[in-house]
Amino acid sequence: MALEFPQIDPIIFSVGPLSVRWYGLMYLIGFAFAMWFANRQASKPNSGWTKDQVSDLLFYGMLGVILGGRIGYVLFYQFSYFIENPLYLFRIDQGGMSFHGGTLGVITAVVIFSWTRKKSLLQVGDFVAPLVPVGLLAGRIGNFINGELWGRVTDVPWAMVFPTGGPLARHPSQLYEAFFEGLVLFLILQWFIKKPRPAGSVAGVFLLGYGVFRFCIEYFRQPDAQLGLFADFISMGQILSLPMIVGGLGLLIWAYKQPQRVKTAKA
Repeated sequence: MALEFPQIDPIIFSVGPLSVRWYGLMYLIGFAFAMWFANRQASKPNSGWTKDQVSDLLFYGMLGVILGGRIGYVLFYQFSYFIENPLYLFRIDQGGMSFHGGTLGVITAVVIFSWTRKKSLLQVGDFVAPLVPVGLLAGRIGNFINGELWGRVTDVPWAMVFPTGGPLARHPSQLYEAFFEGLVLFLILQWFIKKPRPAGSVAGVFLLGYGVFRFCIEYFRQPDAQLGLFADFISMGQILSLPMIVGGLGLLIWAYKQPQRVKTAKA
């Protein structure tokens, strides 16, 4: 017994040779939410942010997501193919984005923005972190609609047979990720930023939370076919999540050991 996979056309509509896809719309939703939420936070008294700064930060962030996500996917998941076909890096029409690569891209964007605008790197990181989970939620729903990145074979009552996943029922791991890495992580961060906290701690909670959720959900997600499991034990997604867990935990410990003067006001 398995649930029927909803047959949703990945293409919403087409105009001539141009097609609007659900996956692209999910990216747009994520960016639109980030813009709205960032401006909302910046409009609060004594936020230390202007609308121009928010616009610049989001522009840097979007470049980081797109460039980092694509480069990360190619290097982390398709490196052998890339060595044989270097132009594959630019074949975005074939899909392929890595969240971990996007994270590195956003971190790079935050560093550049902080340096050029003379703002605290930790405070910028804390400002950016709550903007991310809703984009993750939307992106994973896009993966589900596309019928990609499905989970491992299972007999749980909510298992699904995916069109591209063979005849066996599988975990809808995209929805697990949308729920935990998107909704739950967003709620955790919203709760956390309601009270005074040390600079850098919000970014630390995000890194730790995402890393733990992703590492656990990887046990239900089908490993990438071209990579499989390393040592028959750990997936690439889990390997890439470990630095986030260690980094997030380290950042939290460091933040809370700083003098009280680094405490920031409520968001």
